Amino acid sequence: MNPEQPDFSNARTLHFRTHDDGDNVKEESSRSNRGKIFDNVYKMTTLDRNPTWWKRRSTLERGLTVIAVCGVLLCIALAVALGVLAANTMSCNVSSKNDPVNSEGLPSTADALNGYQQNKGVHVIDKGPSCDEDVCTTKECIYTASRLLKNMDPEVEPCDDFYDFACGGFLKSTIIPDDKTSVNTFTEISDELQNQLRTSIEEKSTPDEPKPFRLAKNLYKACMNKTIIEQQGLDPLLNILRKLGGWPVLEGDQWNENEFNWKESVYKFRQMGYSVDYFIDFSIGVDLKNSTKRTIDLDQAALGLSREYLSKGFDDKIVQAYYSYMIDIAAILGANKTDAKDELRESLEFEMKLANISLPNEKRRNATLLYNPMTVRELSKTYSSVPWKEYFNTLLAPSAQVDEEEVVIVSVPNYIASLEKLLAATPKRVQANYVMWRAAASSVSYLTDEIRKRQLQYSTALSGKTEREPRWKECIDTVSGSLAISVGALYVRKYFKEDAKKNAVEMVADIRQEFTEILKKVDWMDEETRKSALDKAASMTSHIAYPDELLDDEKLEQFYEKLELTTDNYLEGILNLTLFGVEYSFSKLRKPVNKSDWVTHGRPAIVNAFYSSIENSIQFPAGILQGAFFSNDRPRYMNYGAIGFVIGHEITHGFDDQGRQFNKNGNLVDWWAPQTKEKYLEKAECIIHQYGNYTVEDVGLNLNGINTQGENIADNGGIKEAYLAYQEWVQRNHVEPKLPGLPYTPEQLFWISAANTWCSKYRPEAMKLRITTGFHSPGKFRVLGPLSNMEEFSKDFNCPLGSKMNPEKKCAVW
Repeated sequence: MNPEQPDFSNARTLHFRTHDDGDNVKEESSRSNRGKIFDNVYKMTTLDRNPTWWKRRSTLERGLTVIAVCGVLLCIALAVALGVLAANTMSCNVSSKNDPVNSEGLPSTADALNGYQQNKGVHVIDKGPSCDEDVCTTKECIYTASRLLKNMDPEVEPCDDFYDFACGGFLKSTIIPDDKTSVNTFTEISDELQNQLRTSIEEKSTPDEPKPFRLAKNLYKACMNKTIIEQQGLDPLLNILRKLGGWPVLEGDQWNENEFNWKESVYKFRQMGYSVDYFIDFSIGVDLKNSTKRTIDLDQAALGLSREYLSKGFDDKIVQAYYSYMIDIAAILGANKTDAKDELRESLEFEMKLANISLPNEKRRNATLLYNPMTVRELSKTYSSVPWKEYFNTLLAPSAQVDEEEVVIVSVPNYIASLEKLLAATPKRVQANYVMWRAAASSVSYLTDEIRKRQLQYSTALSGKTEREPRWKECIDTVSGSLAISVGALYVRKYFKEDAKKNAVEMVADIRQEFTEILKKVDWMDEETRKSALDKAASMTSHIAYPDELLDDEKLEQFYEKLELTTDNYLEGILNLTLFGVEYSFSKLRKPVNKSDWVTHGRPAIVNAFYSSIENSIQFPAGILQGAFFSNDRPRYMNYGAIGFVIGHEITHGFDDQGRQFNKNGNLVDWWAPQTKEKYLEKAECIIHQYGNYTVEDVGLNLNGINTQGENIADNGGIKEAYLAYQEWVQRNHVEPKLPGLPYTPEQLFWISAANTWCSKYRPEAMKLRITTGFHSPGKFRVLGPLSNMEEFSKDFNCPLGSKMNPEKKCAVW
């Protein structure tokens, strides 16, 4: 992994421009010689007929005269030079006074133009003021250059480790706040978004304020009112647990086993607003083979700790932290700690068994294996321990009802068969302790400081963060997550710049066109499959920024018509929101699927982007169209490198290892010719192997190449499409100016912008969690992987073949 560093002497000329001060010396010398030659010619051609004033002067007078004249000429020349310099400075340099760049701790205008951080290893030559036409000196360009300079470490050879080159300064200077698990471009923009949402939500309500906005403000007030929360103490949860049938570890000998039935517990959870997925995951989803209608989906249980940890056994460090957390929460709620240790160990062992009968993520990537339709009648016959018709109708009421012929999609049939046996062999007290623990754990965030402190300790073991974020941030996150449509409407009305949407639409069109061109050119695809692929790409729909309905108060009122929230019981409000969401989802069972539904795409206040296989659509919410990702006022290579990378990533998801299983209409259909499918899988295997061999040295773990393959395929295709799209944009428009203080070409700045998108710093615990359970590679490998596979990158940075960023073997699917 660490070959000898190659010779980059040729590459360096592309990285840094130099200015040889000796050029001025040579120019002055040649001027002096020209003067001497002219004097000699003049002397030879001038006749000495009458003695002139000069000849009448003595030698001393002549010498003094020459000195005087030279002094006057020198003063005039100096005055002219100073005047030109002042004029250039006035016309080229933007004053740094009141420069917003400075308020963020970034270099001033003068610093950026004159080689900021030259004494810190940044190889930028101080050329003084410049009016070069190929350098952009607007405030936005200066700000952008300053950010890049701050993030970079030009001491690192780009062809050796481009991530450290582009992000080394970020890694050295960034300190992860105690309330965060990591810091990256997304978190930086999210912080700004939180501040914007806070401003809107904390504004005083007017008498005629629409209900959706009052709901958001009421939930925020309930969350912020710690006085009431502390006064109510743990009673809100304790009362709920009793209504649910009681938590055995709290009830002790008073708990009646005869009154417990796992199915009845699920029914009670549904009525109270808790999850119904702790034994079997139940949901209403789109039929994968007929995406115009919805069906009931059954899947393996949603676990309290990731299967990847639980399956390691009781002695795993994280499992031990989870067990300790269970005991302490029970004790805080009134349990005897000694009893809790015994009873909750049995509960945890039951949850481990649920994990062990579940299918691992590596085996869930083939959607066809997860599509097992059965009627209610067939389900009842095959898994007879559950009264399925009663089960479904109780959960769906009052929104819908089913009969024996209703088709249900069973994702993992073996799980249900194994669950039947597990439940039959597990005492009811153990089952009840498990499910009541899950209810209690999901409620802790909405209770008192005492119990939340214990939650933080567990979070520290899991992710490394040692403090909670400020209360207002936590409340903003809760409100924006629970009332996303209402909060999104507030956000776009006040903060979103409409011209950003227009330019984003243009970029999406450009990048989609490049993906189409790639599909036309790949040499491993047969013509019939190629035609289907082109049809799918052409059919892909886009949702950019936000739907217009968010500006319509009447639409918002209709959506939130049945929801009520008060400010005096936080936990109750959260449960009401869950009930509202569940009933909305369940009510969709009999309704046709509207793939362009504004509600589905009406969550703009989020820094993220999405691809939907069943819609064959890409979505770029307003929240991501800002900051380091996008600005209308900077060169396009910055935007194509940042948000363009993201756009290409989402488009390519339609053709990653999972997205490729769906056709242009979003249906699970095998539209691939067998030979072409084999070639695709070979190319995907190359990506799996490449990323699976990346090691995060700080934590001693290799990436999971199988689980991350979809995101890695999307990254590799996305950056390629964005680069080609930018090249086409330049062809249609013009070559863009470079950034001040950064001696890099527009193409090189494209790659630097792309890498800056993924500058990330993680806590070791958070990194382990991401590698163990996540589907995205850490930021470093989202740069090194795709760029090292790109011939265009190696060409732009003149990387020798065989260098780390230009390996001889490259992987490419698209």
